[in-house]
Amino acid sequence: MSQPRTPQAIALLAALALAACETSGVIGGAPADDVQPDPPLPPPPFEAADSVLLRLTQAQYRNTVTDVFGEHVVVAGGLENDNRVDHSYAVGAAFGGVSARGTEQYEAMAVNVASQVLAEGPERDALMPCTPTGMTDAACARAFLAEYGQRLWRRPLTDEELTPLTAVASGAATTLTDFYDGLEFGLVGLLISPNFLYRVELGEANPAAATDDDAAALRFSSMEMASRLSYFLWNTTPDDDLLAAAATGALVDDAQLEAQVRRMLDDPRAREGVRAFFTEVFELDRLSALLKDPEVFVHIDGDVGPSAREETLLTLEQNIFVEEGDYRDVFTTRTTFLNRKMASIYSVATPAREGFAEYTFPDDSPRAGILTQASFLALHSHATATSATLRGKFVRVNILCGEIPPPPADVDTSIPEASVTATTLRERLAEHRENPVCASCHSVMDPIGLGFENFDAIGRYRRLEAGAIIDASSDLDGTPFTDAVELGALVSTHPDMPLCLTRNMYKYATGHSPTEGEQIQLEELVQIFAASGYRVKELLVAVMMSEGFRTSRGQRVAATTEMN
Repeated sequence: MSQPRTPQAIALLAALALAACETSGVIGGAPADDVQPDPPLPPPPFEAADSVLLRLTQAQYRNTVTDVFGEHVVVAGGLENDNRVDHSYAVGAAFGGVSARGTEQYEAMAVNVASQVLAEGPERDALMPCTPTGMTDAACARAFLAEYGQRLWRRPLTDEELTPLTAVASGAATTLTDFYDGLEFGLVGLLISPNFLYRVELGEANPAAATDDDAAALRFSSMEMASRLSYFLWNTTPDDDLLAAAATGALVDDAQLEAQVRRMLDDPRAREGVRAFFTEVFELDRLSALLKDPEVFVHIDGDVGPSAREETLLTLEQNIFVEEGDYRDVFTTRTTFLNRKMASIYSVATPAREGFAEYTFPDDSPRAGILTQASFLALHSHATATSATLRGKFVRVNILCGEIPPPPADVDTSIPEASVTATTLRERLAEHRENPVCASCHSVMDPIGLGFENFDAIGRYRRLEAGAIIDASSDLDGTPFTDAVELGALVSTHPDMPLCLTRNMYKYATGHSPTEGEQIQLEELVQIFAASGYRVKELLVAVMMSEGFRTSRGQRVAATTEMN
């Protein structure tokens, strides 16, 4: 019987085996002729995400009502607040239960809208699909509710849904002795239904699925695709053409789907939808409440925030829809759009007496790209002073999709006050980073933000801080730059930038943060984006044609949501 090997014997045998492998070329040395390297591991397969119910955002609610009934209908008053989850209102829509207060707001809004829609006048007559023959014309009421129910619910209503709504309208008409007063109650029923307030997109059996257990076994139906396309690209309900195409099943056919997508991109509403996307990604909605100390900034008034937002959105529109250019250029372009307010902040000649007009900064200007515009510089600053940390964090998180963990609860996050030894923000941040706990986060934010120190907290150019010449040089992930113009050029070519835009657009389109199973989908979309010359319109098409946008793993209703 053999004896157990001692540890020394085992070590000796291991050494001999290693030497033999090295000699044969298995490990180190010259490879043996018959030994082939292991093939690369295949990427993980695509795995669709769950279906979720997405509550209409406040903007989508208002857009839908005015698109269905006309601009004369004023949607005024409060609605349930939108939620921002993973920096996105689109993702937050999946977590949008309705509070008791929100229920009251939706009901009050529905009553207000219905009374405007059915108020006597030419607008009402133009909306009616029929002329009522009497106080309780159930057929006419049903025709009205069927037509506008389809637009509001984004699908045809069933008999089981139309019958009680028609009965409510007829019963109220009898009580109130007026057809239109009664019809208001039926319309209110449409507007307070979860079928209107939520986008019900749950999927159907997918004939393309390999097996019943296929992770992508569900596809969104043609009618559901109409809703997904419209709220992604137009930020509003589908139009009649899209609903008609959906009714024929066209939106589950590749060729017909792409034809509709490109039609929608050529529609002016696509500009509004793209504006909504970039407003979310760049947090431009926050500019409506821009606060600065008026004793420090004499230019500040209620026009600055909205004007700064419009400058950035016009710059993006020019790149995406007019030039159909390389998206990376928005970080380096010398061309912008200014009104009198923005021209005064930038200390340049006003390009037009009224409204916005194109303006090109000279080649030696300190401004180039959207990161030298006031929308970014003022928003990510304090009320009286700049913040390299806030500016750097925005670039790192919103543009490069980096992750920055929150500071520990017991760490002092305040920047040291100016002192004899630290007069500039750069010097004060250096002192702050002496704490190793602070340095771990600030090291990925502050170097970026220091590149914008030549611009004050409202976005005006400056050379001095506390009497010292500002040094705006730093580095982006190890690559040095001297000022904001060079920093913008580095951002434009950073490998994480196109991936981040793609991730944000996919997240916005689908209403959820990408899962691990969707990473291969993101990689494919980035490749398509690059192959197109980084044209945003082609990325939009690719997202809408993608498997991730068109398929689902199954139903998961938000925990705070109940469908009736």
